[in-house]
Amino acid sequence: MATASSNGTAGDPPAGRLVTVDDPDDPRLSDYTGLTDVELRRKREPAEGLFIAEGEKVIRRARHAGYEMRSMLLSAKWIDVMRDVIDEVPAPVYAVSPELAERVTGYHVHRGALASMQRKPLPAPEELLATARRIVIMESVNDHTNIGAIFRSAAALGMDAVLLSPDCADPLYRRSVKVSMGAVFAVPYARLESWPRGLETVRDAGFPLLALTPDEKAVPIDTVTAGGAERTALMLGAEGEGLTTRALRAADEWVRIPMAHGVDSLNVGAAAAVAFYAVTR
Repeated sequence: MATASSNGTAGDPPAGRLVTVDDPDDPRLSDYTGLTDVELRRKREPAEGLFIAEGEKVIRRARHAGYEMRSMLLSAKWIDVMRDVIDEVPAPVYAVSPELAERVTGYHVHRGALASMQRKPLPAPEELLATARRIVIMESVNDHTNIGAIFRSAAALGMDAVLLSPDCADPLYRRSVKVSMGAVFAVPYARLESWPRGLETVRDAGFPLLALTPDEKAVPIDTVTAGGAERTALMLGAEGEGLTTRALRAADEWVRIPMAHGVDSLNVGAAAAVAFYAVTR
């Protein structure tokens, strides 16, 4: 059952916009069903052109980045906090109890605010390369937490764009967006259509390809970036496996982060942050 809010209080959204929902099977909540089912959401969200923003800050950052809102799902205590957004956006707002939100989404929505947002068409890699100076290229990074962490560091440390291999995880998956704190909206990204052949597009645009690897044959990254090259493309591989042999062969140079105390490597998110600092300082 659903009822429209109509208490007539000054500043309330128009009747019918704010809707109280108490049926977990209400079809209007379909964007939010089964959010913990990664395989389902991984296929469904791009196909339906949507993604989920979680938390007040992330929702606001998605709107600021120009993403259109489809709807919001709010627990009662978040209605006043999000009042300005409710008033500004024509999308419906569904008010639900925390218990109902958990039944619909599959987990305890402790932040109390979710929004279904409309995706934008991705730009072509060539479009990003035309204006960028420092880019990161990810190969087969499929952990959503790592994707979010890398985007957050890329935004914070001044990387201009991100290119993804065809098999990289979706940066707009809820976990990636949440970990990045909305930084996935701040750094433009595109997917290469083929791998590693797509790297030729990057090289043709004037970017030397630097492969980040702990291999002892690699040179310290600060010695390569000290001259302040006009353009740089930094390649990162997946957690554990790193860049594949094919990617390493396609690179112009192998670079590494010097380590101490017998540590041989860093988590890819931490390594990315160090490397971004080296190429943008």
